[in-house]
Amino acid sequence: MASVLVVDDAAFMRMTIKKMLEKHGHTVIGEAANGIEAVQKYQELKPDIVMLDITMPEMSGVDALKRIKELSIGAKVIICSAMGQQAMVAEAIQSGAKDFIVKPFVETRLIAAIDKVMG
Repeated sequence: MASVLVVDDAAFMRMTIKKMLEKHGHTVIGEAANGIEAVQKYQELKPDIVMLDITMPEMSGVDALKRIKELSIGAKVIICSAMGQQAMVAEAIQSGAKDFIVKPFVETRLIAAIDKVMG
């Protein structure tokens, strides 16, 4: 099972993702509300996977992804985005994201993404 850092500026979304992951045996080892916190927590916690929202205050998910990949080229990041952000999703994939999930998403899609990325 994976250790996961959940990054989203909406507390309810972090809680929703955490519940879904824990229900399937994964461990949420940390949470962050913006990109700056995400980079700091990634360095501190070294999670297996980062679930990363794109649109956040302080630093976007795409910029956080780039910083995380600079710290660890092998970092496994799954991007979560709302509809209508295709250009940002494309940039995230080009920047090294392993998968993306469109919000609102269903539990089976989230778990499938984690399983795919964990290989």
